[in-house]
Amino acid sequence: MPVTYFQPDKLKIGVLGGGQLGRMMIQSAINYNLYICCLDPDANAPCKAIANEFTKGSLTDYDTVYKFGKDKDIITIEIENVNVEALKALQKEGKKVFPQPEVIEIIKDKGLQKMFYQRNDIPSPDFFLVENKEQIEKYRDFFPFFQKLRTGGYDGKGVVKLGHPNKIERAFEAPSVLERLVDFEKEISVIVARNESGEVKCFPAVECEFNPEANLVEFLFSPADIKKSIDKQAIDIAVKIAEKLNIVGILAVELFVTKDGKVLVNEVAPRPHNSGHQTIEANITSQFEQHLRAILNLPLGDTSIIKPAVMINLLGEKNHEGPAKYEGLSDALKYKGVYVHLYGKTTTKPFRKMGHITVIDDDLNLAKKKAITVKDIVKIIS
Repeated sequence: MPVTYFQPDKLKIGVLGGGQLGRMMIQSAINYNLYICCLDPDANAPCKAIANEFTKGSLTDYDTVYKFGKDKDIITIEIENVNVEALKALQKEGKKVFPQPEVIEIIKDKGLQKMFYQRNDIPSPDFFLVENKEQIEKYRDFFPFFQKLRTGGYDGKGVVKLGHPNKIERAFEAPSVLERLVDFEKEISVIVARNESGEVKCFPAVECEFNPEANLVEFLFSPADIKKSIDKQAIDIAVKIAEKLNIVGILAVELFVTKDGKVLVNEVAPRPHNSGHQTIEANITSQFEQHLRAILNLPLGDTSIIKPAVMINLLGEKNHEGPAKYEGLSDALKYKGVYVHLYGKTTTKPFRKMGHITVIDDDLNLAKKKAITVKDIVKIIS
């Protein structure tokens, strides 16, 4: 059962990671008087200025993570690349760790993630597991593939397209997943939350449009332009994954919609996600508040859309590296329904996520037109 009383001043929440996701989580946590402590290897991480406590240290070192978690009541993450063994030890000692270490362990390894889908009859592209570049030769008859490093990849890094057996020299020399290419129509995302009591709620599906050069989401459209049957498939899959994992917290489920009307899981993230940033202004409950509600075992919030929205990732311009300068913000803010979120990063580099802008409107097509204009106006240079 959910708690019948709430004493936020008695809780100390530890967040592994101090990036922009943690920063936006803290911004929601302030409304609940929550005491947030962050651990991050970067002394100038985005969370440093607003966390109640900030610790500089490695997220992958056992002793650092264990020591950080010892005096916390609840431990959560904003990045998957953390020391799971330390979290398991803390959990055994009675600390609440959400998402649970065993969930993080599966998701941070793309090979284990794919095997989880296979084991639980969750639709996902066909795949093979390889240990090195040489083993890729065995699958010459199955090209083309996307090769994905089993661990350590993020934001398009750790992924390479292998279009032909003669191009194997481009491959990673590391344990990887070879994922068969999917002839998809669009990519969508569903964010699902689950609390300790087993209550589950999904946000409506959103549509993702990628920057082809950086392989990063450039635009996000809410709601997704999909049939009701596709939306239902996507939500059913997201709920099934959350329940099979028994996750407590929030889970972003990225999916392909194929040209023949199937929905396949691409991958998942057990934390707030880039595909949910628009929820801050465009939905009744934001993904960040929902994550906090879930890990605190509070009733989950209403996920309904208030207004259609477009989210634009603000990426560092090519050929610019150094102290960040934001060009065109004052012009962009002249437009109605434009909301700017900067992440507190002092230096920019090509394609680095420096912030995002959400554009809302009564009509999604009008929001899209406005978003294209805003994207052309705002540049992050050095």
